[in-house]
Amino acid sequence: MEPLNHLDSFVQSAEGGSFSVAARRLGLTPAAVSKNVARLEAALGLRLFQRSTRSLTLTEGGERLLRQISAPLQQLQDAMADVAQDDGQPSGTLKVGVALAFGRMYLLPLLAEFVQRYPGIMPDWHFDNRPVDLIGGGFDVAIGGGIDLTPGVIARELAPVHIVATAAPRYMAGRPMPRHPADLAALDGIARRSAGSGRLRNWTLRNAKGEEGVAEHRASAIFDDPEAMAHAAALGMGLALLPSPHATPYLERGELIRLLPGWSARTGPLSIYYSSKKLLPAKTRLFVDFIVERFREPAFARRISGM
Repeated sequence: MEPLNHLDSFVQSAEGGSFSVAARRLGLTPAAVSKNVARLEAALGLRLFQRSTRSLTLTEGGERLLRQISAPLQQLQDAMADVAQDDGQPSGTLKVGVALAFGRMYLLPLLAEFVQRYPGIMPDWHFDNRPVDLIGGGFDVAIGGGIDLTPGVIARELAPVHIVATAAPRYMAGRPMPRHPADLAALDGIARRSAGSGRLRNWTLRNAKGEEGVAEHRASAIFDDPEAMAHAAALGMGLALLPSPHATPYLERGELIRLLPGWSARTGPLSIYYSSKKLLPAKTRLFVDFIVERFREPAFARRISGM
């Protein structure tokens, strides 16, 4: 297996641009990665990298080797991972990227069942609201929205997500209930700033008849996190236009009420992202199928979509 480790260190260093990046992906030290690459160079009689204190650049021979071995090496590793089993069960570490609140509310409760089914698979979950770099970060799976479909990544849609208008009962006490999105202009609310662009988000709500209305309100606060918006709205700070997965738990507990039932805005779908390679490791394939199956359950799907 040593030559495979040497090749893996080379490929990860080439793709990551440094021994340090490769070391993080492989769970090794930078010195160990550098030694593996040096042994590969000695075996080939060929220098693969031009090294300096600040950069790691492929030589012409290194570029040629990378083109020739990247795909076959990945296929071999996937095949080995697919048959590597512990008492007939798939095994290995499953690195998953999920958003903080969404992961805690909806995905973490599913984890116990998955682990019970496949005890040989070790969950390595990373909770972060920022979209992950699936390939560069060494993730097996990411779940969320707005992740770039870079080369080598595919997405399977799990559920549509809608933006719904909500407010705390105590905030609405003594105030007339809005009947049209234009009526929201008379209310205070928590505005959302896009984490990517820094701009305030604007929403156009639609109903089943196809009617539209811009949802504008007086901003009493500006947040960049929908879970914080939901919590602030539940505290009575004003209305909040929330993604349905974040609104649902508060609506179910009665901490928020739905304003303008039947009106919503469609946002990007919630998807599960994974490598587009033909032969997925068993651990990844089983997890993807497990999550897709759960999201197809009608009750679960309704909670996510808010419809």
